[in-house]
Amino acid sequence: MAEVKSFDTPGRTLLAVLVLCLVCSVIVAGSAVGLKSRQQEQKLLDKQRNILQVAGLMAPEMTSEEVKSIYDTRISARLVDLKTGEFVNKDPAQFDQSLALKDPELSIALPAEQDPAGIKRRSNIAEIYLVRDEQQQVQEIVLPVYGNGLWSVMYAFVALDTDGRTVKGITYYDHGETPGLGGEIENPNWQQRWIGKKLLDESGKPALKIVKGSARSGDEFGVDGLSGATLTSNGVQHSFDFWMGELGFGPFLKRLREGAINNG
Repeated sequence: MAEVKSFDTPGRTLLAVLVLCLVCSVIVAGSAVGLKSRQQEQKLLDKQRNILQVAGLMAPEMTSEEVKSIYDTRISARLVDLKTGEFVNKDPAQFDQSLALKDPELSIALPAEQDPAGIKRRSNIAEIYLVRDEQQQVQEIVLPVYGNGLWSVMYAFVALDTDGRTVKGITYYDHGETPGLGGEIENPNWQQRWIGKKLLDESGKPALKIVKGSARSGDEFGVDGLSGATLTSNGVQHSFDFWMGELGFGPFLKRLREGAINNG
């Protein structure tokens, strides 16, 4: 009787596994490339939603097309030189803060004593957003603010009146704080308590205070702290101490208060 040879050898098995891995890798890589543009579009749309939200222009039932239309009509993105407070004549769409933070020519290292927010580096320019009314006059300015909390970097947008001091809205849109504790920075009720508060005193110095417990009635600088989340509250305080100061948006806000750029 003739011997039947087996083709199921270790070498052939290994080859089959390698071919299968190669095919899967090609499929995954192709999918990633194909989805990249869609992911970038969704990221931009989320950013636009958050800016409209803090500016009081977002409604729950808005479609993606409506978000884009209102953003394009009412929001103007601009780049600001943080050292001088002046606008930079460059296209904001070409600015990538994550890349700027890696380039020593486009950012600065922050010594610990000047870095209450714990961000370590700050880009030389920042993107801000001018909110326009129906007549295209600037009615609010939206600034990006971020800093370390208990577990994470907390990212927010804060909308200011054209006086450069008064809060008109705030939203924390990205963080990793503990749900029910530090995660309450997302709570609309807490965010509502910011409206009308002053970030700066009459001389332009950071003056906002996150108060442990409840702020006194009539305290224009005090915001209620987060119950059971002292370190997160401290992180919010430190973020605003930095970004409203001289190394943050201080020079820009000074020019705003002086009326130099109220109309964008």
